[in-house]
Amino acid sequence: IREKALQHLRDEVPHGIGVEMMGMEKMNDNFMEINATIYCERDAHKGIIIGKNGQMLKKISSDARKDCERFMGTKVFLQTWVRVKENWRDNMNYIRSFGYDEQ
Repeated sequence: IREKALQHLRDEVPHGIGVEMMGMEKMNDNFMEINATIYCERDAHKGIIIGKNGQMLKKISSDARKDCERFMGTKVFLQTWVRVKENWRDNMNYIRSFGYDEQ
């Protein structure tokens, strides 16, 4: 999800984007539901990530869903939210919760 956000946003939003997986649930053999939150550091960035009428978030999520489906070999319902968490990169607890290592 982060990779697709950075690809679509390029220079518009700095690398201050983090993604937290909120949940993954296998609904049946052919279907999985994934819920994720994209965190950014400023309100202005949130608007850019969502885009006009949600179009940018839809592009990001759609491309990420396709990659997830190829990787998992099953259909995926991907639900994404965007939230502001100011200065999250300065807080080691947030960094760990997003799955980044201290190294």
